[in-house]
Amino acid sequence: MDEIQKRILAEVADLHTVPEGAYNIRANGKTAARNTTANIDITPKPDGSGIDIQIKPGTKNESVHIPVVLSESGLKETVYNDFFVGADSDVVIVAGCGIDNCGVQDAEHDGIHRFYLGKNAHVKYVEKHYGSGDGQGKRILNPVTEAYLDEGSSMEMEMVQIKGVDSTDRKTKANLAAGARLVVRERLMTHGSQTALSSYAVNLNGEGASADVISRSVAKDNSYQKFDSRITGNAPCTGHTECDAIIMDKAKILAIPQLEANDLDAALIHEAAIGKIAGDQIIKLMTLGLTEAEAEEQIINGFLK
Repeated sequence: MDEIQKRILAEVADLHTVPEGAYNIRANGKTAARNTTANIDITPKPDGSGIDIQIKPGTKNESVHIPVVLSESGLKETVYNDFFVGADSDVVIVAGCGIDNCGVQDAEHDGIHRFYLGKNAHVKYVEKHYGSGDGQGKRILNPVTEAYLDEGSSMEMEMVQIKGVDSTDRKTKANLAAGARLVVRERLMTHGSQTALSSYAVNLNGEGASADVISRSVAKDNSYQKFDSRITGNAPCTGHTECDAIIMDKAKILAIPQLEANDLDAALIHEAAIGKIAGDQIIKLMTLGLTEAEAEEQIINGFLK
């Protein structure tokens, strides 16, 4: 990997050296490095369209890194990765994609990740997106995440996109059995003329299933964001979805929280708030010696943590 690819890898996966545990690093459409462990096996799909990750039942305190880096203008790819997480496992999975485009052609990565969690399994999933490069070609990322949670399993998703991605269309779907739990924390910032679409469709199918889907975002300049979250309660369950956004300059934000209750004991809540930065917050920080721009940056950084 060259220095540009290594820099992107650090941005999307916090990797400065070869990670411990299992990993599959993809660079410009090819496998750059791969490692398996006694409990985690990574195998390429026969048709070359992606990889299968098999995690043995009872695996705990292990991690899987599967970052993707693109530094070739004009490259477009679609990759399918399937995760089979055994019962009673507790693992961390770090994904993400970074694109450095210094050319005139668009570069695009569409990653489809499907998770199958066994009973009482727990997964923390971190997905970061990042774009850089001074070329006229766009940096496009369209991730799709599907999660199927068996009884008593749980999944925490951290979705982060802070800089440099011109266009993204994120689709997330989840089906939860009895006692399963899903927590989603999305952090997003757009600027320039960027567009970011996020849609979540969560089906709470079993008794005691729960979901908490929260998005925090900042839209600057002429960018556009759309947050579309739908939670469906098909059993006695609890669900909550929330969009909290800061709008600046001439940006536009559309929030569509949706709830569907198909059971008398489905308890579902939605919230949405969009507004500008309060003037008194900026003034207070400026009295401490910050410029207006520095004050705005401090507020945004704190908001997106």
